Amino acid sequence: MISVAIVDDHKILTEGLQSLIEDSGVAKVVGVAHSAADCRLSLGFWKPDVLLLDVGLPDSSGVDFCKEVKAQFPEINVLALTTHNEYTIVRQMLDNGASGYLVKNAMADEVLAGIAAVAAGKTFLCHEIDLLMKRPSPKKIWLSPRERELLRLISEGLTNGEIAEQIFLSPETIKGYRKNLLLKLGAKNTAVLVKMALEQKLI
Repeated sequence: MISVAIVDDHKILTEGLQSLIEDSGVAKVVGVAHSAADCRLSLGFWKPDVLLLDVGLPDSSGVDFCKEVKAQFPEINVLALTTHNEYTIVRQMLDNGASGYLVKNAMADEVLAGIAAVAAGKTFLCHEIDLLMKRPSPKKIWLSPRERELLRLISEGLTNGEIAEQIFLSPETIKGYRKNLLLKLGAKNTAVLVKMALEQKLI
């Protein structure tokens, strides 16, 4: 029998999950918490095989809490359960030690399959997340050190003339560089260029 603990602040959802798990015959619920703080107090006592963890807890980020749990109890398999289906959040949860990822609209069978899979030491992604993670990721943009420096100065709001003075190049050369950066990142203007540079951690 797989022991499961649930951490989620939505009481109706936790009650539904509890019934589903208890009725399955393959797992039992050893504890329920509605915040990271509650879970922290009881986790050592519960010692579940699987921790069903909401990513959006009221008092903490589930992403950070997952890392904390895995550092303290590496034997607990974390199965994320959330409304978030963004690539970066899934990636962060998996990087922080989660063994699986379920969205809250997943079918009951998927929830039970996820619990069984992670308890057996496997990785489990519900169908929706599996498709998301298989989509081709945007190609990595490579910038030279000079281009990165220029991008940083542009993001600080400097004009071509001011940048030219700082890095000892002519304003015309800076203008050419700026044009190339817009083309390289596929940005239609400087504001979009700066936004993309920050999103893709190019500066």
